[in-house]
Amino acid sequence: MIGSSELIINPDGSIFHLHLKPEQVADQVIFVGDPGRVDMIASYFSSIEFKVSNREFVSMTGLYKQTRITVISTGIGTDNIDIVMNELDALVNIDFTSRKEKAQKRSLNIIRIGTSGGLQPFLDVNSFVISRKAIGFDGLLNFYAGRNSVADLDFEDHFKKHVNWNMLLTSPYVVNASDELFDKIDNGEFTSGVTISAPGFYGPQGRVMRLPIVDPNINSKIESFSYHNQKITNYEMECSAIYGLSALLGHHALTVCLIIANRLSKSANGEYQPQMKKLIQLVLDKLTE
Repeated sequence: MIGSSELIINPDGSIFHLHLKPEQVADQVIFVGDPGRVDMIASYFSSIEFKVSNREFVSMTGLYKQTRITVISTGIGTDNIDIVMNELDALVNIDFTSRKEKAQKRSLNIIRIGTSGGLQPFLDVNSFVISRKAIGFDGLLNFYAGRNSVADLDFEDHFKKHVNWNMLLTSPYVVNASDELFDKIDNGEFTSGVTISAPGFYGPQGRVMRLPIVDPNINSKIESFSYHNQKITNYEMECSAIYGLSALLGHHALTVCLIIANRLSKSANGEYQPQMKKLIQLVLDKLTE
């Protein structure tokens, strides 16, 4: 039995942070960082069952082409993903009355649609990236038993040696996307690559304003890294935790991102909403085929 301090249930029967109830979660789930993007995705739905919000977590379930989809805003960072993934799994795989794991588990399809910064010269602003692998600079997965069972340990070892990883930093972890979701969504419009999830927007992604960073050459090292012809393509802040926790919990996960800046060319597009709408439409259509 899972204690009340571990699984916190609100008086209305919803889970602590998300304020969702078990029956409100669809098998197809879309994560976005920005709460405002929930309404953007829901504008494509033919009907909406409900909308609930608490802090940065905004959730909505509705129908797109007769497929039930739940959209959740996670906010920024893998710490928020830790909350969202664990609570989402609890909603579908723990009986809230008995506080015990269900014998029959549900496996969710989880797709993150986000924005990102490119790390390769061939990755133009406004292009789409589909993350075959994720590297977590955040260390979140290292707190969970079984971490090594879902990680690409050889990739991790080669990466740390290539960049001469600073031992004062948390050890990076590498986890693959769901092959099933990757094959379903990839349609030739994406650049397939490896995504780094950083625990911050500035120093952890090599940005320097007033504070110097521990390794000023980190981004050039990342750009030059290759493992079995796989290149690191982009930075963002959530993918690694989604992949790692999904793999441990038995869900399928995939991240697709719109490149809104290229860190090498120093180019950026602040007016990226039309391209984001195109990406959303593409994902919705592929998800419901």
